[in-house]
Amino acid sequence: MPTPPLAGSTDGPAALRPLLDTVLTALHDGTHRRDGPLPAGGPDAVTPRTRAATHPVIPDHGTGPHDALRTLVTALAEGAADPAHPLCTAHLHTPPLALAAAADLAASALNPSMDSWDQAPAASALEADVTGALAAEIYPHRPTPDALITTGGTEANQLALLLARERNGPVQTIHAANAHHSITRAAWLLGLPQPVVIPAPTGVMDLTALDEALTRLQPPLLVTATAGTTDTGRIDPLADIADLCDHHGAELHIDAAYGGPLLLSPTHRGKLHGLDRAHSVTLDLHKIGWQPAPAGILAVPHRHHLDPLHHHAPYLNADDDTEAGLPDLLGRSLRTTRRPDALKIAVTLRALGRTGLAHLIDHTLTTAHHLADLITKTPTLDLYDRPTISTVLFRPTDADDHTVATIRRTLLTRGQAVLGRAHTDNRLWLKATLLNPHTTPDDLRTLLDLVDRLTHELAEGNTPR
Repeated sequence: MPTPPLAGSTDGPAALRPLLDTVLTALHDGTHRRDGPLPAGGPDAVTPRTRAATHPVIPDHGTGPHDALRTLVTALAEGAADPAHPLCTAHLHTPPLALAAAADLAASALNPSMDSWDQAPAASALEADVTGALAAEIYPHRPTPDALITTGGTEANQLALLLARERNGPVQTIHAANAHHSITRAAWLLGLPQPVVIPAPTGVMDLTALDEALTRLQPPLLVTATAGTTDTGRIDPLADIADLCDHHGAELHIDAAYGGPLLLSPTHRGKLHGLDRAHSVTLDLHKIGWQPAPAGILAVPHRHHLDPLHHHAPYLNADDDTEAGLPDLLGRSLRTTRRPDALKIAVTLRALGRTGLAHLIDHTLTTAHHLADLITKTPTLDLYDRPTISTVLFRPTDADDHTVATIRRTLLTRGQAVLGRAHTDNRLWLKATLLNPHTTPDDLRTLLDLVDRLTHELAEGNTPR
């Protein structure tokens, strides 16, 4: 029997063009088979429908590249949460820029592996330049700042605690009650003491409680502050926290996965005053930055802070190769094989520049304030607070938490809107995280009208709880 063709898999990038047409058509067909940001019916409807379209996963005889792409991409698109839909606002889940997605395709086609120079000659140089430029944005007054590209905020936070442990020994981590769950998980993963949790009664770290903890606890100590919390988007008082860390001889890590890219906006960068005083900083460009995931960053003020990550594998970074001038890439991550995620970031930075990115950031944050304005003008809705970044919490007036949770799940099940949830001030709130620069005032009004109508349905007993 003759060997079946490999569907262009050995032909390199030239084989992509006919397949791309199939993918784009399938994406269009799938997303246009529904009206809302989610497929209707919830898991009980989506799962069997997807399985019916995509099984068997491993057929006895292949169906060919175009059929496989058309079938599976259409099914995935039809059943996807569409981050480009204006009513998809639950999470820090952005509609990626088309140019970044195109760059990501090029990275997949070329397939540089970022673990040795001979697998990624140009990509290694590009990554070094991109990480250096981003580190300089965070640490503009340091001579040798550097950054690593990570899979996101969780990996970046884990690396930050790892580096602090390698510098100081088993550090005691201190974070506020508003911190991301990855901090506690990283301490567990690294065998560090259970973190000390500081209260955040106003949504940000309480400075008096932090001062007391730093006075009481024995060094080495690592304070982790947050610039853009997951629930409310609030930013801890970074400069004041840095002052306390300096006074008590503690180190500081700032998780700015959400808020860090505000540095690129002259209008909003003042919210991050004190960021450059941290021993390490996390940010995510697949949040504000509009990159396809992953596009995380861990930045440090001095290049030598990354030295503990050095690792030797003779087949990848032999000493004589390194001495001869071949770059050593293994110290750029705890992972070995890595995608060239720097490419999509570099394309975006070059295409939009500072002014283009600032415009997207400013417009998005303005949209969040407009939503807050609409909520305050709607007598049937309560606003939690003005947005710090682009997260807006609200709830129907006089509703109990069970009703709020039911409203969210019903909107999800109907496929009408994707809202998040946040528990703060002893109440459950609907959470809209606005990250789509194309969202209009009419879209915002539609979102609130859906919540209002469903609240009325529930009050009338027309929707099962």
